[in-house]
Amino acid sequence: MSKHKAAGKLRIQERPRPKYLGVKVADGEKVTGGSILIKQRGTKYHAGGNVKVGRDHTLFSIKEGVVKFSKRLGKTLVSVK
Repeated sequence: MSKHKAAGKLRIQERPRPKYLGVKVADGEKVTGGSILIKQRGTKYHAGGNVKVGRDHTLFSIKEGVVKFSKRLGKTLVSVK
């Protein structure tokens, strides 16, 4: 039987790595084709013109242009003009 409590248990525990989710570009910002616009879990933001959705719900541009955020029927659309 041990005579001391085990010390340093907290240092051994691993913390989960951050996912770096969120909006990556602002409204009116210039982007190139293939640029990631938003990383998200679920479709909080929806794809508009010249924007595609990745398999993990990431929104990315397919053409060069300027990012535009808009609302339609209660949904936030992200498009590239």
